[in-house]
Amino acid sequence: MLKNTILDAFKRLIEPSIDREIRSDLTEKAEEQAIKVFGKNAKQLLLGAPIKGKTVMGFDPAYRTGCKIAVIDETGKVLDIETVYPTEPQNDVEGAKEKLLKLIKKDEVDMIAIGNGTASRESEMFVSDMIKVAPRRVEYAIVSEAGASVYSASKLATEEYPDINVSIRGAISIARRLQDPLAELVKIDPKAIGVGQYQHDVNQKRLNESLTGVVEDAVNKVGVDVNIATPSLLSYIAGINSGIAKNIVKYRDENGKFTSRQQLLKVPKLRKSSL
Repeated sequence: MLKNTILDAFKRLIEPSIDREIRSDLTEKAEEQAIKVFGKNAKQLLLGAPIKGKTVMGFDPAYRTGCKIAVIDETGKVLDIETVYPTEPQNDVEGAKEKLLKLIKKDEVDMIAIGNGTASRESEMFVSDMIKVAPRRVEYAIVSEAGASVYSASKLATEEYPDINVSIRGAISIARRLQDPLAELVKIDPKAIGVGQYQHDVNQKRLNESLTGVVEDAVNKVGVDVNIATPSLLSYIAGINSGIAKNIVKYRDENGKFTSRQQLLKVPKLRKSSL
């Protein structure tokens, strides 16, 4: 009777309990490792070399709905937006070329950032041919557009560009990713960046904490360029909250680039102790 009791207790209670405990322990360790991998990959992505002092044309490729275009200046301010149809089914190559060459001349575009999504290869061929006859020297680069659509429809994007169509916001994001990866990628939900293992399955609170830590570390390591940094990025700097960050960007948009630290003191609510 005693042996039967022990056997029953082990099979029915003890063994399943041990199994659950071991599985829970292994799952927790796996999650921690997955979050570490995500943090490491995200940091490498965030610390991608920025391209300073360049006017960039963001080129978001597509077929039926047309390629969305956004030109931003060296501070990230939107200069022009456009939609062209050089790809199937319209194949309006000449019309698209004419519009973009006018923008290149008007805004003095230095680089074109092409998203790597649908129709990217066809768009690259079009841009490659177009810049050969451009009125100024223009180079292009392929940029990852992972998460651009998620950002475009986010509350933050709506606050930043309330009067710009959702589809155009993706082109703005692509251009800014080339200009300053750190400033743009901090706006995107970590699950949408696609640089980790099973980011949808791990503890979301821990994952967000990891991203915050990675961003803060990256910002402290390299600093930010106050002349192109977005409010999202500026808010990671010690002593600057989201309100002051927005004031800095507003002052920059109204008065142009900052040329000294003393000029920052003219920003509303920014105290000298913060500098």
